[in-house]
Amino acid sequence: MGVLSLVEDRPTPKEVYNWRIYLLAAVASCTSCMIGYDSAFIGTTIQLDSFKDEFNWDDMSPGKQDLVSANIVSLYQAGAFFGAFFAYPIGHFWGRKWGLMCSALVFTLGAGLMLGANGDRGLGLIYGGRVLAGLGVGAGSNITPIYISELAPPAIRGRLVGVYELGWQIGGLVGFWICYGVDSTMPASHKQWIIPFAVQLIPSGLLICGSMFIKESPRWLFLRGRREEAVESLGWVRQLPEDHIYMVEEIGAIDRALEEQRTTMGLGFWKPFMLVWTNKKIMYRLFVGSMLFLWQNGSGINAINYYSPTVFSSIGVKGGNTSLFTTGIFGVVKTVVTFVWLLWLIDHVGRRMLLLVGAAGGSICLWIVGAYIKIADVKNSDNTEMDGGGIMAMFFFYLWTVFYTPSWNGTPWVINSEMFEPNIRSLAQACAAGSNWLWNFLISRFTPQMFDKMDYGVYFFFATLMICSIVFVFFLVPETKGVPLENMDSLFEHKPVWRAHGEVIARLREDEMQFRRDVEEAGGSKLGGERAPPSPTTP
Repeated sequence: MGVLSLVEDRPTPKEVYNWRIYLLAAVASCTSCMIGYDSAFIGTTIQLDSFKDEFNWDDMSPGKQDLVSANIVSLYQAGAFFGAFFAYPIGHFWGRKWGLMCSALVFTLGAGLMLGANGDRGLGLIYGGRVLAGLGVGAGSNITPIYISELAPPAIRGRLVGVYELGWQIGGLVGFWICYGVDSTMPASHKQWIIPFAVQLIPSGLLICGSMFIKESPRWLFLRGRREEAVESLGWVRQLPEDHIYMVEEIGAIDRALEEQRTTMGLGFWKPFMLVWTNKKIMYRLFVGSMLFLWQNGSGINAINYYSPTVFSSIGVKGGNTSLFTTGIFGVVKTVVTFVWLLWLIDHVGRRMLLLVGAAGGSICLWIVGAYIKIADVKNSDNTEMDGGGIMAMFFFYLWTVFYTPSWNGTPWVINSEMFEPNIRSLAQACAAGSNWLWNFLISRFTPQMFDKMDYGVYFFFATLMICSIVFVFFLVPETKGVPLENMDSLFEHKPVWRAHGEVIARLREDEMQFRRDVEEAGGSKLGGERAPPSPTTP
């Protein structure tokens, strides 16, 4: 099987896998570029001497410095938490397309506000701008995965939602290296630290421009009763005529799913809230989706993203510029591994196995790094250069990155974007995104204090949480790859969860073959593609 080969739930015309679907995913994923850039640049920018000098850092006590750093970083996550929930009514009434536009506009306003800060005005504009920018990316983190998953054919849904994660890593790569660049090439000045803040406007500007031209989600249009627009939009995305058998099947599946919702729970704004409150199955899925982000943040990733100079200093890296360089290498490793995850792992290995392997390997690496810091007593060491043990610790830190990035970094977003029925998907994604930003806020707010008080224990803490996540995934998270959105209910009804995927895929293939036989016997629509039906063997 080649790197780009696909495992399909049914025979799919080659026209479906076209440039339009990837372009739409790329435009929407400018949201994640904004998030990734922020997670990388802010922790390194506030460590620049030019920033510290302008805001009189040396006049603060060490405790006050930690508090101010934590506030600058974490106000963004606090805003994002509320933005994730504000996006629900926007996405429901205005649609995914205009939801993305609103998120970009609010983020741009916040990023622009930060540019007005200086030593005379103080940090107030940065604080306010961070909250507004957080509201924007919080809304975007809700809407973008939903938008992409609603457009995606099942065989490449993980890959397309993975484009969202790729945008996150590209933004992070730029953010990690830009501070190294300005520190290496520019004298300490106001301009040196304001440039990284100004670069935030690039991805938000691209999203504003792109949102003017992208198509609205066909599934949202069906949900709102705008059937003609929905069929036209779906045909444009799939590059197929309305009477093509693939289109007939997909539209029929959407219609059946909406009709079932209409007769069982209704399609109104408040209906999802009522369903969640009364339906234990939906509540269970919300619990699973939200908890995935507890374990994601429990890996320590955001402690590393937002405070990477502090992390590398704890391992023994000396010198501000050297710390920025090792941080940049961390960003390169994450981005390279993300490409592997996107092109092959997510839709071949699957979601469940990636989470299990990533947690096990990552935990081992953190135990080794923490043990080295304990034994070498790095905090009290006078060594100006890293010894062999320090180099080994750096190797296992980067190896942790290799385990974490293709597993817990993007996979929880993929699972949450695909495991809910259409009418509850916006509310569910709001809960998932809100969970992510809640745990993100807690980690970013207290990481400086954790490193000050716990030292090497920080690594043991995160390593232990990664072990706990293995138990959670094994017993509660089924595999979702290749399962159509309209069949997620069946997937979560099967027990035990480790056998659910195979049984659902086998049944879907039987139903598909029967449907096609019925169409052929009735002399129905033209069939697309010359390939033989898929093998009944479960992928």
